[in-house]
Amino acid sequence: MDDAPLILTLALDDVSAAWFNELRRQHFPPERNYLAAHLTLFHHLPPAHRSLIEQELSARCQKLAPLPLEVASVDFTGRGVAYRLASPAVEALHRELQTLWQPHLTPQDQQRRRPHVTVQNKVAPETARAVHQQLAAEFRPFLATGTGLQLWAYRGGPWEWLRTFSFEGR
Repeated sequence: MDDAPLILTLALDDVSAAWFNELRRQHFPPERNYLAAHLTLFHHLPPAHRSLIEQELSARCQKLAPLPLEVASVDFTGRGVAYRLASPAVEALHRELQTLWQPHLTPQDQQRRRPHVTVQNKVAPETARAVHQQLAAEFRPFLATGTGLQLWAYRGGPWEWLRTFSFEGR
């Protein structure tokens, strides 16, 4: 049996994903930038329940329409920069899945999710502060769309994509 923890992310529309990926290319330390921009919903789902998780995600995503998101602010994280995303629909979906999977969640995944996309991490605080000031000065809130859910296996470095569940509802 595969014992790699599962990660669940929200897939973003192509235009927004490309924008965030370009910012990561510019600001993320190259030796650490081996993932595309992502919005993590769960950091560590149990691999032993993969089949049940996939069944639940498949059933939900068939009914869900694409989810609206507002890219609301640029946040300084101490050693990096992230864009805060606001979406009552994403928050509701996350809470529903938390309730469903609660007995199997790590303490981190039991917490309220603060949706964000990290574009810089693990740099000196002065570097992060300068990038934050630059990006915040240029920033204007905009709309993005969650297009589905993506399931990944965490194997210690780059994540292994397992499956995408597209939102198919109207």
